[in-house]
Amino acid sequence: MTAKQANQVAIVGAAETNEVGKLPGVSAIQLHAEAARNTLADCGLTPADVDGVAAAGISPIEVAHYLGVTPIWIDNTAIGGCSFLVHVRHAAAAIASGKARTVLITHGQSGRSRVGQPSMPASPQSIQGQFEAPYGVLGPPTAFTIPVLRYMKEYGLTHEQLAYVAVAQRKWAQRNPRAMMRDPITVDDVFASRVIAYPFHLLECCLVTDGGGALVVVSAERARDFPKRPVYVLGTGEACESPIVSQMEDVTTSKAFRLSSREAFAEAGIGPADVDHLMVYDAFAHLPLYGLEDLGFVGRGEAGAFVAEGNTEPGGRLPMNTSGGGLSYTHTGMYGMFAIQESVRQLRGEAAAQVEGVEVGFVQGVGGMFMAAGSLVLSNAS
Repeated sequence: MTAKQANQVAIVGAAETNEVGKLPGVSAIQLHAEAARNTLADCGLTPADVDGVAAAGISPIEVAHYLGVTPIWIDNTAIGGCSFLVHVRHAAAAIASGKARTVLITHGQSGRSRVGQPSMPASPQSIQGQFEAPYGVLGPPTAFTIPVLRYMKEYGLTHEQLAYVAVAQRKWAQRNPRAMMRDPITVDDVFASRVIAYPFHLLECCLVTDGGGALVVVSAERARDFPKRPVYVLGTGEACESPIVSQMEDVTTSKAFRLSSREAFAEAGIGPADVDHLMVYDAFAHLPLYGLEDLGFVGRGEAGAFVAEGNTEPGGRLPMNTSGGGLSYTHTGMYGMFAIQESVRQLRGEAAAQVEGVEVGFVQGVGGMFMAAGSLVLSNAS
C-alpha cells in the first residue's frame, strides 16, 4: 500500500467492551458484539451502515451474522495479537480501492474465563509440534525465554532492567481506573513474585483476561462527518519471519518488527523522532525493549537502560504503553486491539493517563512468538 492510500483513511470509531478483566458471564462472540455495539455508538452508526467486517479468532462471517451485517468485504487474517493492526492496513487498501466504504474491525476473547472460546491446540504435524514441543517448549513463557536469555547474554541486559519494564508500566496503570493491576510495584516486588519460566517472574508476564474492542475505518474525506475527533492512518506495515522462535534469523532482534515498522515509517514519511506516543505489544517484559530497538528509538543494547532511566514512564520523554499495557491493563490473548485503542484515546485527548501534546502515535504489534508483526502510524492531523 502506498503512502497516498494510507493517508486516505481514518479511524472514526473506537471503543472497548463495557468491562475488561474477569467476565465469566460473557462469551467470546458476545464480547465481539458488545465491542462492536459500543464502537458503532461511538461514531453514530448502525450495523446497516457497515459493508466490511474483519475479525480474528472467530470468523468474521460469524461476527457479521451475529451483528446482522451482510458485508461485501471480509478479512479473516489471523496472525496472533497483531491481526488487528494488519486488519487496519487491509481496510485502508480496500477503502482506497473502492472495495469497501465502512469497515468494522472487531475483537472479543474470553481468554481468562474461556466461555465460548475456540480451542486452538498446536497440531503435532505443525512445525512447532514437530520441532519445539517435543523438547519442552510448550507455550509463550517457555518460547519467549529463548530470545530474552540470548539478548541478556549478548547485550548485558540485567534482571533489574528487565523487571523495571513492569514497574514503569504499572506507573501508567495507577492512573487508569480500568486497569486490572493498579497497585504500585518496585523491582523488589517483581523479584518476589514467583518465577514462571526463567528469567520471567509473574509480574514480567502478561495478564490473562477477558474483553474486547472494535474500530470503524472510513475514508479520510468522510472523517469529519463523525462526532469524535478522527484519527488518521498515516502509515502501515506488516511482516512475518518464522513460525517458531528457534528458527529466527537472530533471536536478539525481530526481523518482522524491523520490516513492518520500516514500511510504516516510510509510508508516513516520518521517523522515530517525530513520534509523541508509543504502544509496543508487551506480552512479556522484554517485548517493549525489542520494540524500542527494532523500531529505531534507541540503539542496539540500549533499551534496558533507557526504560530504567524513566524515559517511558509518566513524565518521560517517550511515553510508552500508557494504559498499563498487557502487563497491567489487560491481555486477552491477542492484545493488539487494546494497543490501538489506547493510541486512539491519546490522539483524541481522552485517555485516562493523557499525555499532553500527542499528535503522532506509533503502534507496534506482535503475532505469536515473534512470528509476525504489524505497525501503524496514527495522527490527529491529516
